[in-house]
Amino acid sequence: MPHSDKYWQREEILSKEELREIQLKRLRWVVRHAYHNVPFYRRAFKDVGVHPDDIKKLEDVSKLPFTTKEHLRDNYPFGLFAVPIKDIIRIHTSSGTTGRPKVVGYTAKDLENWINMCARCLYMAGIRRNDVFQNMVNYTLFTGGLGFHYAAERIGAMVIPSGTGNTRKQIQLMLDLGTTAIHSTPSYALHIKEVAEDMGKDPSEIGLRIGCFGAEPWSESLRKKIEESFGLEAFDSYGLSEMNGPGVAFECEEHDGLHIWIDHYLVEIVDPKTGEVLSEGEKGELVLTPLTKEALPLIRYRTGDITFLMDDECSCGRTHPKIHRIVGRTDDMMIVRGVNVFPNQIEQILMNVPEVGDNYQIVLTKRGALDEMIVRVEIKDEFFTGELSDLERIKRKIESHLREEIGIRVGVELVEKGTLERFEGKAKRIIDLRNPKTYIS
Repeated sequence: MPHSDKYWQREEILSKEELREIQLKRLRWVVRHAYHNVPFYRRAFKDVGVHPDDIKKLEDVSKLPFTTKEHLRDNYPFGLFAVPIKDIIRIHTSSGTTGRPKVVGYTAKDLENWINMCARCLYMAGIRRNDVFQNMVNYTLFTGGLGFHYAAERIGAMVIPSGTGNTRKQIQLMLDLGTTAIHSTPSYALHIKEVAEDMGKDPSEIGLRIGCFGAEPWSESLRKKIEESFGLEAFDSYGLSEMNGPGVAFECEEHDGLHIWIDHYLVEIVDPKTGEVLSEGEKGELVLTPLTKEALPLIRYRTGDITFLMDDECSCGRTHPKIHRIVGRTDDMMIVRGVNVFPNQIEQILMNVPEVGDNYQIVLTKRGALDEMIVRVEIKDEFFTGELSDLERIKRKIESHLREEIGIRVGVELVEKGTLERFEGKAKRIIDLRNPKTYIS
């Protein structure tokens, strides 16, 4: 049952002092739990000369070693589990496509905590018992499907577990069943808009009220485009399989950063290169220590996601600090002629150009010893006039905006709507042809 009309759980509005007390108590528990039940952590702690008894205050977490995705893969499948396999009641894996997947296990208590964290998020977005929630993400081993599915049911909403794909049917379901809230990737939301228009439907007349979007970094410009297209309120969602899945952090009605549930996660921002802990407001890599996970107690897990802490008061009344929306991933960052570039920066510019459609692709090549970046951009039908001078003007405008933002010359190639590949899950925006092996990230 909800704690009030505004909050799902009382813990959302605890005082800062109460939250710190809970954090310390849970941090000391999870460090002992990992040390005594996971041989990997016992060795890792001994290697850096630290013992669970050394953790006396929250800041002492910096004495502990980091955990990385490589450690999860090296200990595949169950090497980092801290409970017997008979106590594991659910398995999920990462949605990564390279190498061994990261295997995540859940006890009954882990699932209960996760459902309530996801319910906090959906309730914060305004989803209530009378909503119809269409969940358009993968329902297999990916955590995004079942996490929000059970949370929406817990709230009492009607849930449509439509999964991914078959976009025309998705739109028909929305119209026939009266969908009021959706969950998908932001890139899939754009695809729905495009297909609806092809069907002769105005996306704004579908009747959507709330959109929950995550699983990939997206820009403020893209949010505006989605909101204007559907007439809904869009909320940014953050999570990762290793931390349960979605439900780690989520936007409130202020849309100014994502509240991160610090009664379940200890948050650090570190320098991606040195691992040094950064101050509030400094941009770096998000490091999380789950404080309540029984099955998989990951200590100082390096997420690879770039953000910063925004520990200011929020008018929504929640006392949990906020992280800035994810800027990008450490492994997403492109280094072009010595300049660090995130796909998000490019998307922010493109989505503000009126002539630009819903899709783009970044191609990295080499000309001699120099890196070259070409951005392939779909142009809206009405601007594809066939007049070369019109296209050249649009091309120059986009190139100028990109150079102004990222400081290097970027080539732009204009293509017709429908030219670039569409994605039902995470969009693959980058094609890197600079190395002997071609890969898409």
